[in-house]
Amino acid sequence: MFKSRAPKNYKCPICLGVDGVENEDTLLKQADLVYRDKAVSVFINSFWIPTCEGHVIVVPNEHHENLYDLPKKLNNHIYEIVQKMAIAMKKAYKCDGITTRQNNEPAGDQHAFHFHHHVFPRYDGDSFNLNLTKKSVLSDTSKRLKYVAKLRKELERLK
Repeated sequence: MFKSRAPKNYKCPICLGVDGVENEDTLLKQADLVYRDKAVSVFINSFWIPTCEGHVIVVPNEHHENLYDLPKKLNNHIYEIVQKMAIAMKKAYKCDGITTRQNNEPAGDQHAFHFHHHVFPRYDGDSFNLNLTKKSVLSDTSKRLKYVAKLRKELERLK
């Protein structure tokens, strides 16, 4: 329906992560997996935002470039999981609030051309919008593991 914005011969870094492939093209590491069901996976994001550490992305397990081509049933399920992750994050991180964000196409700040929905912990005075521009890749997975553990533990409690 809509023209793809992914570069020619695009290797989807999110599909690689969902499929368990870990190489230089992968954005998602298996150690960062917080939740998975037949349709959706949730990972701690390797892009680190100062003051909002441990944010997650919710992704469909099958490739959909953006919101425009996401089947309605899958969209509904994704938002159920976004809500579940927001509740778990609020309890596990003891944050003051939650921001969710989903970007489409380059003009909408989409950089990985696989639908993904961010869930950020927010804290009073965290200067989120300013710090969003200071993101960096945290290649040391061990620093992300404590957030994986906290969220998994809280998800178990919520069952």
